[in-house]
Amino acid sequence: MDWVLTHSITTLLLLAIPALFVVGALQSRGQRGRCFLPVSTPIAALVLVAVLTLAYIAGAQPLALLQLQPLTLVMLALISLLALVIMRFSQRYMDGEANAWRYAQWLQLTLAAVMLVIISNHLALMWLGWVLISLALHNLLMFYPERPRAALGAHKKFLLARLAESCLLVAFVLLYQVHGSAYLSDIVAAYGSAPALTISEQVAMLLIATTALIKCAQLPVHGWLMQVVEAPTPVSALLHAGVINLGGFLLISFAPLLLLAQPAQWLLLLVAGISTVLAALIMATRISVKVRLAWSTSAQMGLMLVECALGLFELALLHLVAHSLYKAYAFLNAGSAVQQYLLQQWLPQRGAHCANWTLAAAISLPLVALAAWWVAPQGPFSPWLLLGLALTVLLARRDQVSLGSWSVLAVVLLAAYSLLKMTSASLLPDYQIHVSLWNDAWVALLVLSLFALRSWLSSSRSEAAQRFNLYLYAGFYLDEWFTRTTLRLWPARIPKRANAKRHVVKPSLTNANNATNAK
Repeated sequence: MDWVLTHSITTLLLLAIPALFVVGALQSRGQRGRCFLPVSTPIAALVLVAVLTLAYIAGAQPLALLQLQPLTLVMLALISLLALVIMRFSQRYMDGEANAWRYAQWLQLTLAAVMLVIISNHLALMWLGWVLISLALHNLLMFYPERPRAALGAHKKFLLARLAESCLLVAFVLLYQVHGSAYLSDIVAAYGSAPALTISEQVAMLLIATTALIKCAQLPVHGWLMQVVEAPTPVSALLHAGVINLGGFLLISFAPLLLLAQPAQWLLLLVAGISTVLAALIMATRISVKVRLAWSTSAQMGLMLVECALGLFELALLHLVAHSLYKAYAFLNAGSAVQQYLLQQWLPQRGAHCANWTLAAAISLPLVALAAWWVAPQGPFSPWLLLGLALTVLLARRDQVSLGSWSVLAVVLLAAYSLLKMTSASLLPDYQIHVSLWNDAWVALLVLSLFALRSWLSSSRSEAAQRFNLYLYAGFYLDEWFTRTTLRLWPARIPKRANAKRHVVKPSLTNANNATNAK
């Protein structure tokens, strides 16, 4: 009897978190003329997460329909914290909007759907949560339906969401047929002895990987992410910080299957790897702060998917959390970012000297090699190569050349990285990872290509570099091709942008013309 009571209470506590946001959405519906977003809702959600953490430590578990794991608690705490910040920001940002109540309603429903996906242990419930997220988010993206780019981006996002959900549904049906169970915990537990996957399971993992690629806006299905920045800024913060990274959460949830699915791993390595390189290069050609952030998200999500394909799920989890916090701050602080960018343009630009690069490489590369040997001697080397090159760039671009200060900074950064990586690993099961040498070599090639191309574009003034830079600025015309294909297969009514110049009448110019005609 006590066992049943404990499970029931834990289940109710988990269900109470999305229910809080549903209740808040119902309250917002009646608040016409103002943006009613009670910050008590995410605060109560954080309190419930704290209580559930204590319950998990004590050994309590919910009924089989839901799950309570360290990954669940981390994601619930992250989304609740993001909800608190975004809702407080929205109260001021949306003040005066005619349909602010509609924004408040769909914002909280989107958060409730995200929470439902995180706590689900049943495949049908998880799939339902994915559908509800996309439907609720669509209403937020269409908050300004008169804006052509927003309408076009929302249309493409709507169709891609249906495609991703169809892939996910077929994958779940295949897994159910193989295992005879729709519970995620039962499916994952069946791979403890690392058996070989059947054809149905390989196809299911290919479909799950495809779902993650679509949800994470990888090339060539990335264009909607850059166009929906015309939605309200808090919507962009929610999308980039709490929704788009759920593709990584999906792969982490099916980690034991992904480790045995070589075709799915290569699909992620090829598509997400190339998307990471191209999106990172294209980002540097953009001027708009929000568009740069959108391209940055596409690149970061690609890198997170590559980490999952390499079996580095603890690094993917750390990446997910860090990216969410950074992108929420970046979008909500976009106005100040514009001022900072303009100030930097007025400052004298200093390039790194050859001595800086040499000293930075001499400090960072040996330290990174030592950290790799200490933290993960049997793991893949390509992530450490990326860390070493990134640390080299960071040190080389500092103003003062000081061996002592640079060494201290490099040690501190590597220690923080290693500590956070080990902390993330403690939150996940201990998976037996056997990374293929070809997988690791492919990622290392991508890393070297990214840094080599970026260095070439920033230093060369050749005609080839300028032509390649033009293609980067155009995004290799991938989105134009995808947009034409989408509108040909599924047309949409896109509003035309009004020409503001036709309606602007300058009094001084009008008076001068009248005076001339009178003469």
